[in-house]
Amino acid sequence: MGFFSNIKRLWSGKKEETAAETAVHPERSAEYISPTPAETWQSGLKQSLAMAEPRLSVWLDYLLQGIHTSDDYLWQRLYFFFDALEIPPKEAEEFVSEFSRWLEDMGYTHIEEFRSELQYRLALALDLEDEEDERSRLFIKLSHGLNKTKEQLSRRIDSLLTSSEQYDQAFWDELEEILIMADVGHKASSELVTKLRSKVTSQGIDDPQRFKELLGKELASFFPKPARRIKPEPPEVILMIGVNGVGKTTTIAKLAHRERMKGRKVMIAAGDTFRAAAIEQLNIWADRVGAGFYAKKHGADPASVAYEALDRAVNEGYDSLYVDTAGRLHTKTDLMQELKKIKNVLNKKRPGSPHRTILVLDATTGQNALSQTDFFAREIKVDEMILTKLDGTAKGGVMVAIALQHQIPITFIGLGEKMEDLRPFDAENFSRALLE
Repeated sequence: MGFFSNIKRLWSGKKEETAAETAVHPERSAEYISPTPAETWQSGLKQSLAMAEPRLSVWLDYLLQGIHTSDDYLWQRLYFFFDALEIPPKEAEEFVSEFSRWLEDMGYTHIEEFRSELQYRLALALDLEDEEDERSRLFIKLSHGLNKTKEQLSRRIDSLLTSSEQYDQAFWDELEEILIMADVGHKASSELVTKLRSKVTSQGIDDPQRFKELLGKELASFFPKPARRIKPEPPEVILMIGVNGVGKTTTIAKLAHRERMKGRKVMIAAGDTFRAAAIEQLNIWADRVGAGFYAKKHGADPASVAYEALDRAVNEGYDSLYVDTAGRLHTKTDLMQELKKIKNVLNKKRPGSPHRTILVLDATTGQNALSQTDFFAREIKVDEMILTKLDGTAKGGVMVAIALQHQIPITFIGLGEKMEDLRPFDAENFSRALLE
C-alpha cells in the first residue's frame, strides 16, 4: 500500500481540530479516550488516532481498545482505520480478508495470539517497517536470540575489561581467544583484534564503554551491504538453496508473505522433487500465505519444474517466482550439478535469471554453517544469505566469520517460527545486540 503520507496527514491535519475539542472536553487526551457508545465510537477513535504520536504501535493501541477476540467489531475498526488513511477499499478488503483467513487457518481467536502478527502485516502494508517502534521490536528479539553467544562473548569481554589494568599483549591475546570461542573464527578474530588494537592505540581509548562501542563498530564494518539492484522486468526469479534442515521451506514462505503484504503477486515452485514431503509442505505454506504454487510429481526433473513454473509466472503476470531446490548433503557433487542445471535452464528461458540466488543457513550449527557456505559459494554464485534459528540457541559469532571470508551480504535473519520473525538484517543492530 505505502500510505505513510496519508498517515502523516491524518495526524497533522487533525491537530488543530482535535486541540479545540480537547479544550472543550479536557477529559479527552492522547493518552486515553474512554470507550464510547457504539454509534459514536468512530469519532472517538478518529480523534484518538489524530491526536496520538504518529507511531504504528500507538495507533494499534487505540485501534484495539475493547477488542478481545477476532469478531465483527475488530473488522469494523480495521475498515474504519483504513478509510481514515484513505486506503482504497479494494486493498483494505484484501488485507482484512487475508488476515481473517490466516486467523482461521491458525485457529487464533484471542488478541494475545494475533496482535503481533497484525502489527507486522500493517507495518509491511503501510510501508512502516523502518519506523522506530518496529526497529525496537526487532532489536529486542535479536538480543534475546543471541543470548547464547552473548554469554560467551559480551560477558567475557566485560570481565576482561574489568580485570585488565592496561591493554597489553596478554589482553589482546585473551580478547582474540574469546572471539574464537564465540565462533567468530580464527581469521576474523585475528583481523578484528588487529584493527581494533590500532584504533584503540591511536585514539587513546581507556574507557571500557568506549572500547565496546568501538568494538561494535568494527564488528559491524565486517558485514558487506547488499548491492543496489535495479528491479528486473517481472517476474523476478529467486533461487533458494541450502542443505536439508536449515529452514528453507519456511523461509521461502516468510519471504513470499512479506511480498504479499506489500501487494505483490508471488509464485512458489517446488523444485525439491526428491523428498516426498517437500512438495506437500511447500504447497501448504503457499496456500497459507496466499501465493501461487507450481509443482510436478515426486521424482520429476527439478530443472523442468523451474522452467515450467517460470513460463507460467510470465504468462500469468506474477511479480516474483521463488524456486525451491533440493538440500541433500552439501558434499554430494550431484546436488551441485543439479543446481547448476536449474540455473542454466532458468537463464535460457529468461536471460538474466535467476536474478538472485539466496543461501539459507542454520545459525545454530556454528562452524558447520561456514563450511556449507564454503562449498556452495565455491560451486555457485551466491548473491545473499539468510540465517535462520536465531532464537536463543544460535551461535551468532559465525555470522562475522562468514561475512568476512565470503563478502556475501546477509539480507534477512530468522528470529522464530512466526511469519513476523523473518526480519531484515542490520549489522549495527546485530553488533550492538551481541555486545550489550
